[in-house]
Amino acid sequence: VQLQASGGGSVHRGGSLKLSCVAYGITFSDYNMAWFRQAPGEDREIVGRISWSVSATYYADFVKGRFIISRDNAKNTVYLQMNSLKPEDTAVYYCAAVHYRRGYSLTVEPYPYWGQGTHVTVSS
Repeated sequence: VQLQASGGGSVHRGGSLKLSCVAYGITFSDYNMAWFRQAPGEDREIVGRISWSVSATYYADFVKGRFIISRDNAKNTVYLQMNSLKPEDTAVYYCAAVHYRRGYSLTVEPYPYWGQGTHVTVSS
């Protein structure tokens, strides 16, 4: 199993980035997908997640109205559209996958599969 995240970079405050995460080795449509982030010296925290079936979404309060998670099961890919970026969004962003039978989770531990992380830097 491999998750490959891409799309990170450096932008100014107010800018946008779109992250992608391609999954290999799993039946992607059977997996709940999530994006987490980790800033230097901080714990990894959830940004949002999208369900396997009806693509129901959840967002952390600090990204509501700015970030959008979507998925394309035909391409085995989950996306994170990030708009109105702020310096406090600077972090390494990780995608993660968990089989739908294990339910939903907003914490790190239940996710067995992780991408390698992609860096996002927002300058003021």
